[in-house]
Amino acid sequence: MNEPILKGIKACIFDAYGTLFNVHAAAAKCKDDLGDKADALSHIWRQKQLEYTWLRSLMRDYRDFWDITQDGLAYAMAAVNLDSPELKKKLLSLYWELEAYPEVPEMLSALRDKKLKRVILSNGSPKMLEAAAQSARITPLLNEIHSVDDIGVFKPDPRVYQMSVDHLYIQPHEICFVSSNAWDVAGAAHFGFNVVWVNRFNQPPEGLSGRPKAILKNLEKLPTLIG
Repeated sequence: MNEPILKGIKACIFDAYGTLFNVHAAAAKCKDDLGDKADALSHIWRQKQLEYTWLRSLMRDYRDFWDITQDGLAYAMAAVNLDSPELKKKLLSLYWELEAYPEVPEMLSALRDKKLKRVILSNGSPKMLEAAAQSARITPLLNEIHSVDDIGVFKPDPRVYQMSVDHLYIQPHEICFVSSNAWDVAGAAHFGFNVVWVNRFNQPPEGLSGRPKAILKNLEKLPTLIG
């Protein structure tokens, strides 16, 4: 792991939710309210959030990520038999203040020292991403934030990955793309990025064509992979 395996990299592009930001932090902060339903609600919320992005892309019925986040939570609360407008409002408010994973600031600082561009490419809406970055205090460590709102379709549509190539004026093989989502890893690798999978939850790989160049448990050692 000490020997760099990615050469000629000019930029590191990060997925946001689940990669830099802990998507389960909102429910964790409401454990007193949610009780033994906290984990189930959080995982259903996240799963529906993702499913709705894929389905709306296929249906060509785009709505921004904030709408989808609200719809996903409504489904999750119904699934665990919770009916509380006050709790729903609280959970949604906390989603604007998600915590970064502990290793993220130091990792971004190390990439900055290597003179690499540091960019977010996310399904999130611009306001959501800006709020999360500010709350996590990593805004000064980022060069740019790219949102699918610019094109009105969600990952893993290739047009999303192409958007960052166009913004940065560099080629796909000069980009290290980092995600914790196996489906995003497959999509980005299929597109042509050098992909690092942050497999935080020890998931199996997807049965899709794109494969990562490296797999990490967290982002701590990412800078050592890049020469």
